[in-house]
Amino acid sequence: MSTGFFPVDRIPYEGPDSTNPLAFRHYDKDEMVMGKRLEDHLRFAVAYWHSFAYEGQDPFGGPTFLRPWFPNDSMERARLKADVAFEMFSALGVPFYCFHDADIRPDLGGFAENKRAYEEIIEIFARKQEETGVRLLWGTANLFSHRRWMAGAATNPDPEVFAYAAATIKSCMDATHRLGGENYVLWGGREGYETLLNTDLAREDQQMGRMLNMVVEYKHKIGFKGQILVEPKPQEPSKHQYDYDVATVYGFLKRHGLENEVRVNIEQGHAILAGHSFEHEIATAVALGIFGSIDMNRNDYQSGWDTDQFPNNVPEVALAYYHILKGGGFTQGGTNFDARIRRQSLDPEDLLIAHIGAMDTCARGLKAAAAMLEDGTLPAFVENRYSGWNDAYWQDVLAGKVGLDALAEKVISEGIEPEPRSGKQEYLENLVNRFV
Repeated sequence: MSTGFFPVDRIPYEGPDSTNPLAFRHYDKDEMVMGKRLEDHLRFAVAYWHSFAYEGQDPFGGPTFLRPWFPNDSMERARLKADVAFEMFSALGVPFYCFHDADIRPDLGGFAENKRAYEEIIEIFARKQEETGVRLLWGTANLFSHRRWMAGAATNPDPEVFAYAAATIKSCMDATHRLGGENYVLWGGREGYETLLNTDLAREDQQMGRMLNMVVEYKHKIGFKGQILVEPKPQEPSKHQYDYDVATVYGFLKRHGLENEVRVNIEQGHAILAGHSFEHEIATAVALGIFGSIDMNRNDYQSGWDTDQFPNNVPEVALAYYHILKGGGFTQGGTNFDARIRRQSLDPEDLLIAHIGAMDTCARGLKAAAAMLEDGTLPAFVENRYSGWNDAYWQDVLAGKVGLDALAEKVISEGIEPEPRSGKQEYLENLVNRFV
């Protein structure tokens, strides 16, 4: 039975000439791109927290959204929220969704009461997944909102908070496993510090490493086949977060023997806050062998914080998907819209319109990325730029068979005087613009 919250039951594909705001113009899920359906390339997911738990507040103002499932204080409202959520997933035709525990259950006070409420909602989700065919891309635990997490979760100086975090993660991993989730995500929003005056960096690194190792151990214990993903972010809410960017996370994983067990979920807005581009973080993860999934959104470039807006920049998105496709595409990951409508966008249809535009943007971007790869000019240019290293002698250098003294002798004996060659950045930028 429909709740009647949304104005339509299903968003149609009407093609590029459509002016209907409640129709797709570029996302035809069955369109074949590089031998694969567009839906299977993009693997879209809706974020439960921004779409259904966000009330429209900002740092200077309270809630603006008057939804019938607010406030989050009863099972009745939580069940209504679930009904509306799955109606939207079905209307958009997305194959996946994502959630934190605190998004889907009411806050009833203590751990035991909240766990019972959480498990009841999980069973509702299981039935709705079976009815709709929508699946869980990933689950996670909210270890940052409640005041108990103000000094961190895994990195908290109080071992009882560490234990509470472990219990919360276990319940969320159990729920994700129960629902057939394809990944489990950890985001350390409070795993960092506000001031070094009260912080022991070595202790906190040890605690965070032990927690992540326990997560991996439990994954194997229960037979969970999903990926364990860490989501990097440099700051906000903490002054400095230990999962600063992809490279920092990789160093952490290596330090704790987890580089073959854990991958990354990369968010566009977090990449910008770290001083990187989205494609940089994706390319880095692919190069290091830890790419897992993405949170798609954008930041306002005039604001210095994480605004979580829906993507609308096709060239940016195209370069992100170029590196994803070049790295082999998604396996168990996907494109989660970790984005929220603006606090002035009050109408239910605004939730649909935001996702429609974002899905169209991603479809255009992925098709442009595929066209770049199929054209071959860009990857061939890069391959040619490094082609000198394919010679057997230079391969021996990389393999450690030739040392510094031998290279010095080669330069002297052969009179090597290399001349620089153009990197042709402007040509390559113009080349990309042919496709976007």
